[in-house]
Amino acid sequence: MPRMGQTATMPAPPGPRAAAPTYWGLTGYQWLVVAAAWLGWGFDVFDGLLFNYVAPACVPDLLGITKDTPGYQGQISFWTGTLTSVLLIGWGVGGILFGKIADRIGRTRALLVTMLLYSLATAGCAFANNIWMLMFFRVIASLGIGGEWAAGASLVAETVPENKRVWAGMLLYTASPFGILLATLVSDVFLHQIDFAAVSESLGFGDASWGWRAVFLTGLVPALVALVIRIKVKEPEMWKPDESAGRVSELFSPAMRSRTIGGLAMTIIALLGWWSCFAFIPLIGNRLGTAPADKSQLVFIGTAAYSLGGLIGTILTMPIALTLGRRWMFALYFAFSAAAIWLGFGGDWEAKTRMWMMLPVGIGVFGVFGAFTFYLPELFPTRLRGTGAGFCYNTGRFIAAGGPFLIGALTTRKFDTPGEQLEFLLTCVSWVAVFPALGVVLVLCRVCHETKGQALTDHG
Repeated sequence: MPRMGQTATMPAPPGPRAAAPTYWGLTGYQWLVVAAAWLGWGFDVFDGLLFNYVAPACVPDLLGITKDTPGYQGQISFWTGTLTSVLLIGWGVGGILFGKIADRIGRTRALLVTMLLYSLATAGCAFANNIWMLMFFRVIASLGIGGEWAAGASLVAETVPENKRVWAGMLLYTASPFGILLATLVSDVFLHQIDFAAVSESLGFGDASWGWRAVFLTGLVPALVALVIRIKVKEPEMWKPDESAGRVSELFSPAMRSRTIGGLAMTIIALLGWWSCFAFIPLIGNRLGTAPADKSQLVFIGTAAYSLGGLIGTILTMPIALTLGRRWMFALYFAFSAAAIWLGFGGDWEAKTRMWMMLPVGIGVFGVFGAFTFYLPELFPTRLRGTGAGFCYNTGRFIAAGGPFLIGALTTRKFDTPGEQLEFLLTCVSWVAVFPALGVVLVLCRVCHETKGQALTDHG
């Protein structure tokens, strides 16, 4: 108590808190969130595509066939296309399911669950003893692979500043080319650089199939990243628990219908092109080569060129989207994709040149996906963001699944020579150019919704 005649002194009000230091406009924590989602998506792609690299080795092992078996190459093509299509269907189911879950339980929790699911199931593929067991583990993995994208994209969009959303979305998708390159390198090391036949014989295992099995075991690595996410990453402040969130029916309400249809149309076109092309690049490289070293080199060139093109195309989505808007960006990418596919697969090229032609294919077909990480979250309000982005990005996979299956099924027909079969496969893939050409028409018909300059809180 102050003495008589003295006035009480009030404590000074606290000063403003010092702003957290930023690097390129993001705080350290925001960078952590972007890094966590980046790793989640990169390993998502890594785990999802391992099968396409090991298919020429694991499919004959699991079917019990050899090169002398009638229809040997046709069966490999058929099961490569079939298992790729099964992955896409499971990917679609997981994307829609975990998109809803991300709106209900939160982005971080959903990201954690999906990463654990796809990493453990991919490792489980190493222990498959028949083609159906492999398919089972691929389906389980695909649920997590599909679910990771919606959770990660929503987490980044809701955490970074508004003026960095397009930039962060583009950066997030650069993980995809790196995921493919990592899958290429890992597969090459375990399938071609290590003589597992000699290793197995020296250890007394008597099983030389551990090359492709070891490739699948590397799918466990994302589980370690998931543990870091569980400890360090919080839910974004924008997200709030809402028991009514995540209703797919709301995506087709009058207010949301045109946005949902536009987002769905763009992803269907892009997915049809991506999977119908990439699923067969390793297979084409193997068939163009003669000696094992030639096959390995051609597969590496094709996938590396496709991935490098994808990285270039992904980075370009940011300046193009900010300058021309989302609608014209999609038109430009789809037109370029149609031309690149037709020339890359349909042209008369020498083996290495054909594999290098996957660079422009990747710029268009792969690069356009860099836009979806910022475009789809822009279409929907917070309470529907995971559901809407997951629904659009993954429903298209049900339709896209028909592409690899159809191409794989067509190439099972009998041919007089392996060269004729390869030419037929290349012709089939070249006609995939029709899909992005259709995408240009849809954009010109204004099916694509323009979101340039729109903040996440502008609607809903």
